[in-house]
Amino acid sequence: MLAIANSNQSRLGLVVSKKNISKAVERNRVKRLIRESFRKNKSQIPNLDVVVLIRKGIDALPNVVISSKLNSLWNDLYAKSAEQPTRTNSNGIGT
Repeated sequence: MLAIANSNQSRLGLVVSKKNISKAVERNRVKRLIRESFRKNKSQIPNLDVVVLIRKGIDALPNVVISSKLNSLWNDLYAKSAEQPTRTNSNGIGT
């Protein structure tokens, strides 16, 4: 997972290769789960562009396990973003 600061809103990008998940049905299931999880946790994610890279073997996991892993990732991302102080430019305006 990669997160880059964005000033407007949180956005999600997905990288699901055919090499890692060969069946389109499974790729779509995983993407659907990630999008739904992101939608539910979007209020916690403070204006970041998030890119999720799917690894091999995730298609073998049940939906409940994938959802719980995603929730822990969103919580980690939220905790890390809360630790980071807001940057200011020379005028003292937060960026």
